[in-house]
Amino acid sequence: MLALAGFHSNDAQAGIPIQRWTQDSGAQVYLVESPAIPMVDVQIDFDGGDRRDPPEKMGLAGSMAGQLSNGVRAADGLPALDENALGEAWADLGASFGAGAGADRLSFSLRSLTYSDLLAKAVNLAARQIAMPAFDPKLWARDRARAIAALAEANTKPATIAARAFNQAVYGKHPYGFEPTEQTLLAISVGDMQAFHGAYVLPCRAKVSLVGALTRSQADELVRSLLARLPQAKPGTSACPALPAVPEVAALERSSDQRIPFNSAQTHILVGQPGFKRSDADFFALTVGNYILGGGGFASRLTAEVREKRGLTYGVYSYFNPGLHAGAFTLGLQTRPEQAAEALRVSREVLATFVQDGPTEAELASAKSNLVGGFALRIDTNRKLLDNVANIAWNGLALDYLDSWTQQVDKVTVADIKAAFARKLQPDRMVTVVVGAGQ
Repeated sequence: MLALAGFHSNDAQAGIPIQRWTQDSGAQVYLVESPAIPMVDVQIDFDGGDRRDPPEKMGLAGSMAGQLSNGVRAADGLPALDENALGEAWADLGASFGAGAGADRLSFSLRSLTYSDLLAKAVNLAARQIAMPAFDPKLWARDRARAIAALAEANTKPATIAARAFNQAVYGKHPYGFEPTEQTLLAISVGDMQAFHGAYVLPCRAKVSLVGALTRSQADELVRSLLARLPQAKPGTSACPALPAVPEVAALERSSDQRIPFNSAQTHILVGQPGFKRSDADFFALTVGNYILGGGGFASRLTAEVREKRGLTYGVYSYFNPGLHAGAFTLGLQTRPEQAAEALRVSREVLATFVQDGPTEAELASAKSNLVGGFALRIDTNRKLLDNVANIAWNGLALDYLDSWTQQVDKVTVADIKAAFARKLQPDRMVTVVVGAGQ
């Protein structure tokens, strides 16, 4: 840890040098050399997240990713490995591999020591798991039953009901608002998983981020090995077939208000609307502004007005969730049923006032101090640094993004925040969902 801290201390002075190149396969590689510890963290992202699921088979991307830990097929003289043998193989290497799907991305992650004998074995095992999952129908039937049971349990919780109603109202027919159900999971077969894997998990679609004790040449070879078992483009052909376009999130035409009765001790309240895409030029103004509004914990205006002054909740928050499409702006809180109407009224007033007037100079100065002062904690481990590098890779940000982050925050003015919030939020056209007793 001391060695790692020393690396980042020196790095803060010299910047964080991110190397970028594209392999012949089309894979884009982003590397930060961090030689202090003999370890490497790798993340591979594909445009194969939940937004690519067919509506009638929602949950396909996540289910496919989950099945990768259930075994690999035999190949090249290597025996098949079932889920137990696969887990034991990773334990023997002291390494780890994972897969998962978010709204936009299908991601694979690898962590290993960089000692040559161990790393080569870990990379080979990860390559098999990425390219040659067994997709056993019996194991999928078992895991699907578990997933359906988990959905049934989640549906007994007011937070689940509130989030589902909110997302459907905010996103409408956009895939961001869809979610798995028992019916959609039952419609998914291992054949669907194989087809999805074949369409989206291709070297030409890969964005690979690495942080660790590797040189550029070593990282280049590691990535080639990780992706070597996937189908490669034929020489002279297009590197990657175009994927179907996904429509943008539609703006709300009017407000909506849903009151859902639920016998619970706390009433759950969500208010919001479509926000903005990650590529939006207002990103920093909105990030700093939301820290002041509801993202800064006890330093936020919502907490001051709703909790501290009036005692209407233990916690209230707001956040933007930008992605490849306009992710939602969300204001949320829980409160006692008899206080719900007042808590909602005050929260709406605070939001409307903030959109109209923006923050004070004192609020802005305090937010900048906290954000800039806490920046080092965003990159104080290789794993956190990898998350940031992968964010740069996925969103096509400048390679000096981390070097200039604090300067971008410091440049934000009250006028910038006021203008950005006025462009993005319309308090009179928001979704309101209230789930609780007496609704």
